[in-house]
Amino acid sequence: MKSAFVLLGLLAVSQGLLRIPLKRGKSARQLLEARGLFEEYRRKFPYNPAAKFLPRNEQSVVPMAFDPDVTYYGVIGVGTPPQLFKVLFDTGSSDLWVPSISCTSTACSHHSKFNSSASSTFQAGTKPFYISYNSGFASGSTGYDTIKISDLYVEHQIFGVTETEDIFLMFVPWDGVLGLAFPGMALEGGPPIFDNMWNQGKIPQNMFSMYLSSSVEGSMFILGGTDPSYYTGSIKWIPLYHATNYWNILIQSITINGNTVACSASCEATVDSGTSVIIGSGQDINNINGWLGASTNQNGEGLVTCSSTNLLPDIVFNINGYSFALPPSAYVMKSASGCTTGFAPGPWILGEVFMRQFYTAFDISNNMVGFAQAV
Repeated sequence: MKSAFVLLGLLAVSQGLLRIPLKRGKSARQLLEARGLFEEYRRKFPYNPAAKFLPRNEQSVVPMAFDPDVTYYGVIGVGTPPQLFKVLFDTGSSDLWVPSISCTSTACSHHSKFNSSASSTFQAGTKPFYISYNSGFASGSTGYDTIKISDLYVEHQIFGVTETEDIFLMFVPWDGVLGLAFPGMALEGGPPIFDNMWNQGKIPQNMFSMYLSSSVEGSMFILGGTDPSYYTGSIKWIPLYHATNYWNILIQSITINGNTVACSASCEATVDSGTSVIIGSGQDINNINGWLGASTNQNGEGLVTCSSTNLLPDIVFNINGYSFALPPSAYVMKSASGCTTGFAPGPWILGEVFMRQFYTAFDISNNMVGFAQAV
């Protein structure tokens, strides 16, 4: 009888959830490789995932790095009636932005653009909006409007509309970004959209979760809780580490075949859906790649033979007393140019490579991140 009540409780919570399907589009790397332009763009816009996590003050711009392998996006509506945009749901930033119809950059011509005069609920903002990159920037203005996500409407949400964009954005599979980090990182002058959802009573729990599939279809962004149909076993909850504005946790160690290969004295890592791979200190990443028999190219990527993928070992992340094993099928990335390990040098970040293997929940009320084995 008790199990029946538990099942009914889970069903009731599940029925209150809002689900936004995510699609895995072609990455910028794939599109650029097909045109023989990838190395040129890689040199012009060097990959620096640390950029958006650097400390900044009110005068700073919203930072973004060119990540050629980020692929997931979902559709939201902006304005009344809703104008549809594909957005990256990014737990590593806090701002919402989409291109403006006033944008004349080549990048904007390849994406949907917002027409403020076509929305009956749009209100112009007073702050400019800037996004910085390793090379160049995007700029525009801010405004307020109703944002539609699934069947939910968030009212009077501040967002950025870009009027100038760097050319590399032409190749990303999404139009804009919806930030899901904490309010302290929002530079637009108002609360991030998820805070407004909760404050306006739109969701049953102050929580969201993500299931990232390896297929083109099937991924899901879930508002208001967790959905057991996307994971097996139980969710292992991990408290946030330090009072930061990001989803930071503490990794005790990383092991291969019982040997500690990284984070020997623990390391702080950010859980970021807007980063494609797993980032870590240069020494640790070199050590991991060494254990995998990978050679390193000029971009810092670990090269492995595609045919030997199934012979590689699991990499185990030991976090808060739990062990999360990442098999080679999860961390080896295949592209037109061959196979690489999904590890790169920089500050510790658990990106898509980790989140595809583990269903990930973000509990704002209790300052926790939860991982469970994805189905």
